[in-house]
Amino acid sequence: MRWEKIISVVHAHAEGEVGRVITGGVLDVPGKTMFDKKSWLERRGDSLRKMILFEPRGSAAMSVNLLLAPTTTKADAGFIVMESTDYPPMSGSNAMCVTTVLLETGILPMKEPVTKVVLDTPAGLVTATAECRNGKCKRVSLESVPAFVSHLDAVVEVGGLGSITIDVAFGGAFFAMADAKALGFTIEPSEARDLVSVGRKITAAASEQLKVKHPKNSKINRIAFTQFGGPPRGVKRRRRSTVVIEPGRLDRSPCGTGTMAKLAQLSARGQLKVGETLYHDSITGTYFIANIVRKTKVGQYDAIVPRVSGRAWISGLFEFGHDPSDPFPEGFTLSDTWGDGPIGAPVI
Repeated sequence: MRWEKIISVVHAHAEGEVGRVITGGVLDVPGKTMFDKKSWLERRGDSLRKMILFEPRGSAAMSVNLLLAPTTTKADAGFIVMESTDYPPMSGSNAMCVTTVLLETGILPMKEPVTKVVLDTPAGLVTATAECRNGKCKRVSLESVPAFVSHLDAVVEVGGLGSITIDVAFGGAFFAMADAKALGFTIEPSEARDLVSVGRKITAAASEQLKVKHPKNSKINRIAFTQFGGPPRGVKRRRRSTVVIEPGRLDRSPCGTGTMAKLAQLSARGQLKVGETLYHDSITGTYFIANIVRKTKVGQYDAIVPRVSGRAWISGLFEFGHDPSDPFPEGFTLSDTWGDGPIGAPVI
């Protein structure tokens, strides 16, 4: 075996959504803040993302998180999310995976019955509270950056659909919030391919036709995802949603930042009050438990501080390497799975 480098990775998932965690092989990346470090990776260090996520070592239906030392003394650890196409500022399911890996592998000390971990992310500080028992993180709750709605009842023109009405909400990234029922969907697994096809069109149209910019970070300025939301279900405050992620797949979990965006949307519409519980179901049958901690402001926007909790599991330990004779040091993608292909990916 002739490897030029070795990257240690813990394979984990949160309620079905894979979030690998890089625990060794990368010392640091340049930048004063975690957002600076994310930007550096995008511009100059993207080979790491492609090596771990692209075929033949990865697949479209996963993310990877790079653990780093925090850039502020207020945090215990930092991490950067790397997805198939880009680097979102924050991800709830990935934060659950990161917290579980930090504690269950002993990188940070686990204290039973509760361990608090402050995470330094490109979107800001996120406080994770882990319920711990017998060396296991039973559930991770995230109190994240403020979420808000930037557009209510915005009309966009979508090819093949005509005019549709959406909301736009920020929960760590900007989401186009579409009404699943109005578009003929019930959010069932059999609809997955059609949801992806329609959702990608909505994301592209909304991103082109609606301007967004985070008041505290002007570089967060695009609509990255579409979330299909269903009506209330049963006697509890329960809803099912699914989020379309590039290059063309559904989040297997209820989506952490998508759940935070849902809380902001429901609050803006007067459908959820501070302290009330939302049970947010995924298309795979898993769920997050969420609530609004308090109301706040972000620039000109009325906002909420969201809390979302879910479960994560470690399912594998890997060491990835590159043999100099391997023709795919940065992987590849094929259009049968990856569509037109993510940014920076060679489509063969």
